[in-house]
Amino acid sequence: MSLQIGIIMGSDSDLPTMKDAIAVCEEFGIECEVAIVSAHRTPERMVEYAQTAHQRGIKVIIAGAGGAAHLPGMVASLTPLPVIGVPVSTRNLQGVDSLYSIVQMPAGIPVATVAIGNAKNAGLLAIQILATHQPELLQKVQEYRQSLCDMVMDKQSKLEALGYKQYLQQMF
Repeated sequence: MSLQIGIIMGSDSDLPTMKDAIAVCEEFGIECEVAIVSAHRTPERMVEYAQTAHQRGIKVIIAGAGGAAHLPGMVASLTPLPVIGVPVSTRNLQGVDSLYSIVQMPAGIPVATVAIGNAKNAGLLAIQILATHQPELLQKVQEYRQSLCDMVMDKQSKLEALGYKQYLQQMF
């Protein structure tokens, strides 16, 4: 399958968070490009990346950033593609600063945003966006969702069989 998702981050220190988005792409068989693109330290690189991503076949960009977290919004202002922001947790403010930065985009420049540190959901959202035009991928998304349902129902069956006290003991 051709390159479809761009996963970018402001620093290599964001990679431990962003690896979950990469893993989702791998799980669904979707090729992604991964790059460090700093809004503040490499602004020209950011502009070039954002303006040319669609020409390379990218359909969705996932942008992770911590602190001031300008990367997702700046990239969104420069590309016609959907951008999903991942607020990366920070030491001092636990990612709340990043979340606020990403979700407070002005009207006309949307950035989809997931929970702090939840790059897995960003990857899943990107896959679902692609699946709107790829029936095989849509089938994989439906199978994934069914596996989540099955997992919960298996836990429910176990809870019913054991009772809550024994179930709790087995959890820890």
